[in-house]
Amino acid sequence: MRQATLKIKMYAENVSVADNMGRTLLYGMLCFTAGLAVLYLIFLSNMVFNIVERRSLEAEARTLTSQVGDMELTYLSLSSSLDMNLAHSMSFQATKPNFATRPSLGLGSKGNSNEI
Repeated sequence: MRQATLKIKMYAENVSVADNMGRTLLYGMLCFTAGLAVLYLIFLSNMVFNIVERRSLEAEARTLTSQVGDMELTYLSLSSSLDMNLAHSMSFQATKPNFATRPSLGLGSKGNSNEI
């Protein structure tokens, strides 16, 4: 009988240790799941914020594109009205261009050879 009591006592101690380990494991799994849920919410909110920001930037890009188109149209209409009479009336004068040249490097009339 004494041996049976000792066996039951040993079994009860082992069961309480296993029960505590199970609770600890369950608590750890719940904490891990809660951490994953928090990370999921952070990433989801970050994606939503980026989508909203992208849409506002796309709208701004469309506005700027239309402004550039208007400016190009204004430029073309103004550039077509320029002529020599307008330039002379604004006291501009036509000049003869002078180009800077230098003598050849001694290759003479051999042409362009790629030899060193």
